Amino acid sequence: MFQTAIPLYLPKVLSGNSLMIDLACKTVKKKVQESQCIAIGGASRSGKTFLSEILSRYLENSIVIHQDTYIPPEHEIPLINDHIDWERPEAIDWISFENAIIEAKQSYKYVLVEGLFVFWNEKINLHYDKHIFISLSKPVFEQRKREDLRWGAEPDWYIEHIWQGHLRYGFKPRTLPNCMVINGELDFDINEIIRHLDLPM
Repeated sequence: MFQTAIPLYLPKVLSGNSLMIDLACKTVKKKVQESQCIAIGGASRSGKTFLSEILSRYLENSIVIHQDTYIPPEHEIPLINDHIDWERPEAIDWISFENAIIEAKQSYKYVLVEGLFVFWNEKINLHYDKHIFISLSKPVFEQRKREDLRWGAEPDWYIEHIWQGHLRYGFKPRTLPNCMVINGELDFDINEIIRHLDLPM
């Protein structure tokens, strides 16, 4: 069993290539009779990737699907001020994303799906069995985003654009059933999350 609270930041991200290799190498030929798909949404830097990886380590026969792995060619994504606009649904290849979920559910007991726009597509929402939304205040988002230099420093106007994109496209729908809302500014209580999702302890 996990310790009660786990610090929010643990630098571990599954790349697109790693995911495809994982899908190819770990796919078992037999069908999984009952698969559970857990969707995790929230703003940029809220801890979606971290939480999905922690849960995947806990849950046997599981896989993580990172939504931002499934993107169209960059020339098809709209620009904003000569900057590729990653903060809108057009930045996702929805067909490939849905196909990856369907394929994973055929081979894994637990499928964890995380992304900025994970709840935006109502059709794909039907694949999810359980839902987690990680909340984050704007000041904390701005602080974390300015400290995130993986792709260089983002200008203030684009950081504001990211936040507005989250409010417009990334918020959980009001119709989403039984969605667990977690405060992304606190350490995650993994045991409480597991209990709420009714996962095996």
